Amino acid sequence: MENKNNMISAVCKKRLHTQGYQGYSDRELNDYKYGIRFAYALCTTLAGLGLVLSNITLLIIAAVIALAGILPPYHPFDYLYNHAVRHILKKPKIPPRTNQGRFACGVAFVWLTITIYLLYNNHFITGNILGGILLSVAILVSAMDICIPSMVYNFLFRKEKH
Repeated sequence: MENKNNMISAVCKKRLHTQGYQGYSDRELNDYKYGIRFAYALCTTLAGLGLVLSNITLLIIAAVIALAGILPPYHPFDYLYNHAVRHILKKPKIPPRTNQGRFACGVAFVWLTITIYLLYNNHFITGNILGGILLSVAILVSAMDICIPSMVYNFLFRKEKH
């Protein structure tokens, strides 16, 4: 019988599948889930601090990191996780980001860029509302693997079944 600590819930598995992590065993997904969240959690924290402190520089750094997560196989913070954090946690290396994950980074980059523009040009209410919505979306994926941009990606680019 498999150890319960190596099992992943059906809900978490479905959410990771929505993010494009398919073809992995339950045990692999269970080992990867926190590593996959790691980059999202750090970006969420950085953007959240930028918003709370009204610090344009922190928001620009968050936007640049989101931009850097669009093309390469790994998000910049995945490298930190794979080369340092996973050894501390005794977890395997996480797989490359999926198309859904890169799409989510693109959405975050555009959203942050618009938020920065609004805040920089003294549209504080609109900028903070937009930033707050972004933060809410980012908290969902960081804490519960609910990735709204992945859902949008899957809707826009789903393959028709014949």
